[in-house]
Amino acid sequence: MSERLYLRHAEVLVTVDDERREIRDGALLTEANRILLVGGTQALDVWIAQHPDKTPTRTIDVSGCIVTPGLVNCHHHMYQTLTRSIGTGKGLALFDWLKMLYRVWAGLTPEAVQVSTRIALAELLLSGATTVSDHLYLYPNGCRLEDTIEAAQDMGVRFHPTRGSMSVGESKGGLPPDSLVEKEADILAESQRLIETWHDPQPYSMLRLGLAPCSPFSVSADLMRESARLARNYRHVGLHTHLAEVLDEDRYCLEKFGKRPIDYAESVEWLGPDVWFAHMVHPNQTEIDRLAHSCSGVCHCPNSNMILASGIAPVRAMLDAGVRVGLGVDGSASNDGNHMLGEARQAMLLQRVGWPGFESDAARFSAREALTLATRGGASTLGRDDIGSLEPGKAADFVAFRVDDLSHAGGLGDPVAALLTCAPATAWLSVINGRIVVEQGRLPGIDLGPLIERHNRLSRTLLVKAGFA
Repeated sequence: MSERLYLRHAEVLVTVDDERREIRDGALLTEANRILLVGGTQALDVWIAQHPDKTPTRTIDVSGCIVTPGLVNCHHHMYQTLTRSIGTGKGLALFDWLKMLYRVWAGLTPEAVQVSTRIALAELLLSGATTVSDHLYLYPNGCRLEDTIEAAQDMGVRFHPTRGSMSVGESKGGLPPDSLVEKEADILAESQRLIETWHDPQPYSMLRLGLAPCSPFSVSADLMRESARLARNYRHVGLHTHLAEVLDEDRYCLEKFGKRPIDYAESVEWLGPDVWFAHMVHPNQTEIDRLAHSCSGVCHCPNSNMILASGIAPVRAMLDAGVRVGLGVDGSASNDGNHMLGEARQAMLLQRVGWPGFESDAARFSAREALTLATRGGASTLGRDDIGSLEPGKAADFVAFRVDDLSHAGGLGDPVAALLTCAPATAWLSVINGRIVVEQGRLPGIDLGPLIERHNRLSRTLLVKAGFA
C-alpha cells in the first residue's frame, strides 16, 4: 500500500502554478512520492470520502500555516560552514577573501566535509529548502564528492551536487595556490566516473550531477570546453560556474582572454539551457538578452553579493528579459548563514534599492515574486519540471511555515506576503519526495547538539592549523 499524506486547513496553500493560485483553507494529498490532489479542505474531504482506496495513511492539521512548494537552493559551498565570519567581518572583497581562505581550506579532510555538509543541510532544511545544489571545487587530503552525496542521502535532501574543479594556480596566472589545483585529465576522468556512478536523470530524481569548473580565474578554457562536451554526452547533467560576480573578474577576463565574461563563456561553449551561472552581478543589457536568448540560467545570491560588496545583480532586468533566475545562499563563509527564506526576503529588498542607473522603487519587486524565485524559479534554473509548484503529478516536496506566531502577529491581512516581509520563519513541517524531514520545527532522528560540537572541533582544528586561532 502506498503511503498517503494529507495536509488540511492551511491558512493559505500557495501553489505557484501557472495561475498562481492561493487557496484559503487549503489542502494537499500525496501518494508515495507525488502530489495527488490540491484544493480546498472541504472539497478534498469530500473526494477522499468518495474514494476509500485513497484513504490517507496520515493526516496533519496545518492550521495557522502557509504551505508552499519546497524552496530550491541553486548554489552553495557547504564545507564553508567551517569557516564562517573569517574575512567577512573584516570587510574583505572576493579576491582577497579567497586568497586568505584557501590556506584554511587546504586543511579540509573527508570528515570535515561530511560533518559540514550535515550542518549546512540541517540549517537549510529548517529554513524551508528541499532541493540543494552544492559546489565542491577543492579536494585536499583525500576529500571526495561522495563526502557530500552520502550526507545528503542520509538526510533525505533532493540533491544536485556539482563536481567543481580548479586547474590554474598562481604560477600560471590563476588565483588559487598551486597546491589546491588538479590535473585536467584527472578532473575529467573523475567527472565521468561520478556521473556514471551517481547521476540519475529520471523524473523525480533525488540525485542529479553537474560539472562545475570553478571560475574563469581558476580553470583553463580547455577545461571549460571539455567539461561542457563531457556533460552533454549524458542526459540532464548540468553545467555550473561562477560568472560576472565582481568587477575584478571583468578585468581578469579582458586581460587574460580579451573578452568580457559572457563573451568568454560563449567562446568555450558555456551558454545554453543546461547551464546556470552563480551570481551574474555585472551583465549589461545586451548580455542579459543573450542569456535569455540562449536559455541560460542564473543563480542570484543577494546576501553573499552584499557581504563581499560584489554589487547588486540586475534581477528585475533579467526576469523581464526572460532569463531563468533562481536563488542560492552561496557559501556559508560568504553569507555566514544558510536560510533560504531569508535569502528570498533579501532578494526582494535588494531589488527595491537604487543603484547606478536605477532609482529606488518599492514596487520593483514583490514578495510573491521573491517566493517564486525561491521555488519555481529555482526548479527552472536547475532544469527541473517535476518540482517547484504544488500541482497533481509534481514531486511531493512542500513546506509549512507557521504564521500564527509572534513574528507574524498582525500580518494576517496578507499572510503570504508576511512570509517575506516579516522575520524569516523556520519550517514547521517539511516533506521531500513524500517523506517528512522536518516535523514541528525539528529534524526527526537528528541530535543537533553532538553534531554541532563535532563540527566546532573540526572547525577549530582547521583554524589553528592555518594560524587563525
